[in-house]
Amino acid sequence: MTSATAVVTGAAGGIGAAVVRALAAGGTPVAALDLNPAALKELTEEVEGVRAYPVDVSVSAEVDQVIEQVERELGAVAYLVNAAGILRTAASTDLTDEDWSSTFAVNATGVFNVSRAVARAMLPRRSGVIVTVASNAASVPRWHMAAYSASKAAATSFTKVLGLELARHGIRCNVVAPGSTDTPMLTALWSGGDALRASIEGTADTFRVGIPLGRLARPEDVADAVLFLLSDRASHITLQDLIVDGGASLGT
Repeated sequence: MTSATAVVTGAAGGIGAAVVRALAAGGTPVAALDLNPAALKELTEEVEGVRAYPVDVSVSAEVDQVIEQVERELGAVAYLVNAAGILRTAASTDLTDEDWSSTFAVNATGVFNVSRAVARAMLPRRSGVIVTVASNAASVPRWHMAAYSASKAAATSFTKVLGLELARHGIRCNVVAPGSTDTPMLTALWSGGDALRASIEGTADTFRVGIPLGRLARPEDVADAVLFLLSDRASHITLQDLIVDGGASLGT
């Protein structure tokens, strides 16, 4: 990585924070975007070279203003990692209007808002890399995850179309699709019993296969994949969806 600025959304979350730490460790200045100012403050106090930018990624005016501020204060944005996301679980027939709209507002519209703002800044420079953190649930049906799966599928498709449009300008766009990862988003779903074992071995009653590698991903595993796609080692890779799930989706 270079000293060019990186923007990371969902920076205070499990995967987002791991990406921030990895980028900062390599000497890249990081603009950490998240809706949680307190968590951002903790992150910036812990990791050198990171500046906090509280923002609601679902509000385009806020996003446009923040990206302009980042470019003014930290310099040209060369890397964007869309890691902001929320999860609402329920049977499809029990999902509320608010469940659906709020999930799409962050997971899909948020990706659109931030990617658009950053891409507009990258275009005149004819360089840049965008990586969206989606989910293997975008391509494999998951029990009680209709809104989440659909929103991640939308974010995946958008990122690939954006990559197609920006390729002639030297800008690459890719997707990293994690499976079960040891983050608060996953552990919040656990409700008694041996939930960790069920996540790894799968559950027949929800038609979920296990994880062939036999362990949950760590946030750092996903961050490593993100950093690879941001790096010059991936200079000829664009429009790709890299699944990081220990084989849980069986290569689909």
